[in-house]
Amino acid sequence: MIPVNEYFGGKVKSLTLSGATGKETLGVMQPGEYEFSTTSREIITVVSGAMLVKLPESTQFEIFYKGDIFEVEANVKFHLRIHTDAAYHCLYI
Repeated sequence: MIPVNEYFGGKVKSLTLSGATGKETLGVMQPGEYEFSTTSREIITVVSGAMLVKLPESTQFEIFYKGDIFEVEANVKFHLRIHTDAAYHCLYI
């Protein structure tokens, strides 16, 4: 069975996969503001929609659209603002 993770009252859900390159998640987000903490380096690809992202080293949000990729280092927090439903793929390194 594929594990399902739910966060923020079910507004964010992801499926966990064990890929050839390691742990991966495929997820969806409903509109909202979210703060995530990392335990490993994450490479995130926007699959659908758009995400406003404030990375740890930044003071401003940057927008990422379908097909865009951003990276977040291990042991940091980052913020997301989602205005319409969005989907993502995350690779943990």
